[in-house]
Amino acid sequence: MSHFRYRAVAQDGRRVRGELDAGDLAELELQLRAQGLLLITARTRRPGLLGGARLPRRELIPFCFHLEQLLEAGVPPFESLGALRDAVTEPRLQRTIAALLADVERGRPLSEAAASQPQAFSPVAVSLLRAGETAGHLPQAIRDIGAILSQEEALAAHARRISVYPLIVGAVLLLAIVVALTQVVPEVEKLLRTTGQALPLQTRLLVGLSQLVREWGWAILLAGGTGLAAGARALARSEALRIRAHAWRLRLPLVGEILRKLALARFAALFATLYRAGINVIEALRASEDATGNLALREGLRSARHRIEQGQAISTAFEDAAIFPPLVTRMLRLGEHTGALDRALGKVATLYQRDVDEGIARLQAAAEPALTLLLGGLLLWIASAVLGPIYDLITRLPV
Repeated sequence: MSHFRYRAVAQDGRRVRGELDAGDLAELELQLRAQGLLLITARTRRPGLLGGARLPRRELIPFCFHLEQLLEAGVPPFESLGALRDAVTEPRLQRTIAALLADVERGRPLSEAAASQPQAFSPVAVSLLRAGETAGHLPQAIRDIGAILSQEEALAAHARRISVYPLIVGAVLLLAIVVALTQVVPEVEKLLRTTGQALPLQTRLLVGLSQLVREWGWAILLAGGTGLAAGARALARSEALRIRAHAWRLRLPLVGEILRKLALARFAALFATLYRAGINVIEALRASEDATGNLALREGLRSARHRIEQGQAISTAFEDAAIFPPLVTRMLRLGEHTGALDRALGKVATLYQRDVDEGIARLQAAAEPALTLLLGGLLLWIASAVLGPIYDLITRLPV
């Protein structure tokens, strides 16, 4: 599948420029003809260094909702995709729907058409589509895909809530300190040096720190950037190092347990959806391992999957892999005995999502005053180190 930039002419004579994914020029011409356009010229667009950008979930969620509604109403897939292509306004989503439409027009199943659009449909979505086509429940499969995307968006919002506030406060704190050290402290130092009075210890420390930042700030930034680049390169080249780094994240105080529950909530919700759709346990586990977003947990899930492949019970495999706490493994064992494993996993996902909500609320409630006190304490130290000598100087002036 290549990405083409094209020029075409519409039926009313307008010149149209755009981009589309197609296997070759003939396929591109068919796609444009389906849109009422006549191809003039086209050339392939070379992908960027980071490859094609994925479609954001906020665009795919309404697409899945409307497609499921049309299919549920009895509209054939080809006509449903055609109606959605004409209704959407976002260019990337429109190109994706046009590519799906062209594949379906040539007789390919919707799952195969989706598999050729990896920037929009993950392997999990393709598996659900294939299972829905096999069972004759395609609208339900698309509803499940939309539900998964909604859950992922909600959990991603939780992850953003953990990091946004500390980053904002940290940036403000760093900016305030840099401005004070590079602009305020040097001027105060000049004033105090002219008086000839001895500076207190905290003022001398502040002046020394100011000189360090002004004279060697570029070297500090260079060393920090070099260290970050070297660390990123080492992580990119070594999967074992990445696994250790992800395991370290889970051991962070306060945040680590929230990250663990967040990752396992993603896994449990996705696994329950796949299992409910009729995908067998091994394939559902394989498809949902990467949903955790944490390599250390992924290795634990792979270990559990290998045990299950060797004939071990699901609850026992998860218990031996030490992924879930005992309460959850007991719920899994109950789901095995009652034949409602998907319901048990859904309850696990709900439990973890509730714990994540409560944990984030507690973390934010504790972090806001803590960061405020830290910011206030540092600024108070800088102010006292600057204003203390000035106050002493003023008190010695003759009245």
